[in-house]
Amino acid sequence: MDLQQIKYFLALARELHFWNTAGKMNITQSALSRQIQSLENQLGVQLFERNKRNVKLTAAGQFLKEKWEVELSKLEFIHQSARQIQLGESGTITISHPDSISASLMPEILSRISEAFPKLKIKLVQVLYENQQDFLRNYKIDLAITRDINNAKDIQSQKIYTDHLAVVVPEDHPYQTPEDFTKETLASQKFILPTNDEGSSYSDLIQRLFNSLDNAPEAYLQSEFGSSIIALVRKGLGIAILPDSYVFHEIPGIRFIKLPLETDLYVNWRTEDHNPVLSNVLKLIIP
Repeated sequence: MDLQQIKYFLALARELHFWNTAGKMNITQSALSRQIQSLENQLGVQLFERNKRNVKLTAAGQFLKEKWEVELSKLEFIHQSARQIQLGESGTITISHPDSISASLMPEILSRISEAFPKLKIKLVQVLYENQQDFLRNYKIDLAITRDINNAKDIQSQKIYTDHLAVVVPEDHPYQTPEDFTKETLASQKFILPTNDEGSSYSDLIQRLFNSLDNAPEAYLQSEFGSSIIALVRKGLGIAILPDSYVFHEIPGIRFIKLPLETDLYVNWRTEDHNPVLSNVLKLIIP
């Protein structure tokens, strides 16, 4: 018994006419009869009662028609899903990203993906800097969007976006413009900064900013999470240096003073990963 025999049976069960069914299935009437007889022999069950004028289902035939129609639909769905996975149209992709672009770049990226591949499932996570490459290598994530330059040979990177650093201050803070951010005024400020991760090009960028002002203030508070830093700034516990993309979070009680210092965003993926889902998504992310 094969799948084609079941399709012949279901077609005849709907038509209850050998000649009409044979025409629709593009085979001869005698070939259809042989297929149905072979199926009955394999099952040991009579499926149709037939005479010269009429064809009708037996009780066993009716039972199998109802069951096989459901199972065949399920099977077709499975086959279609497999084809979509092979084409990169279905499946799951896990993307890590910094908190700073949650309300700016990520909604745009996700909109492109969901519009192009509506059946693709997307899982978003946030991963600490020191874990990003291991998570990629161990297939815990498929893509890592970061502000850090990658130098690993087994991980490929591409720049996708550039924004700026900004001084984040409470709404009533005296800083108004980048010109207010000087060596003299810094001396009296308490800073809430991201954790200084060794080897992080983003941490180095912030340090270069302070070096350009001949000032290296100690962090009063440190956090891995930009949203926490912003909440502390809003509470009046200090000021911060963060990507200006946080402005899209539209948090009241704070101001962003854009600085002329750029911070790049990169998408990173496994060099030897040939998953078609990954390939399709990268085409939508990389400009």
